[in-house]
Amino acid sequence: MTLSETPSSATAEYHMRLGEAPRGFVGTIVALHPEHTESTSHELEQYLLEMGFTEGARVEILHQGAIQRDPIAVRVDNITIAVRRREAMAVLVK
Repeated sequence: MTLSETPSSATAEYHMRLGEAPRGFVGTIVALHPEHTESTSHELEQYLLEMGFTEGARVEILHQGAIQRDPIAVRVDNITIAVRRREAMAVLVK
């Protein structure tokens, strides 16, 4: 089962998409749902997985850009990554 094929019980537990979270948010990745973004689903899911966005990982929004709050700096477990908010919209967190 891939992260985008999450059971409905896990989907029901999430509070928001990472792209909607404010600066300072700390949470846990529940699943990836890249079909709600402009990029192709498979490419974006692969990109996020390679960057460390895996189920159960701790995430924290450290910083956001000055223009339209984009990009955002996110700490995933022990690494810091910059992503666009539209990419972060594919990450479900609680």
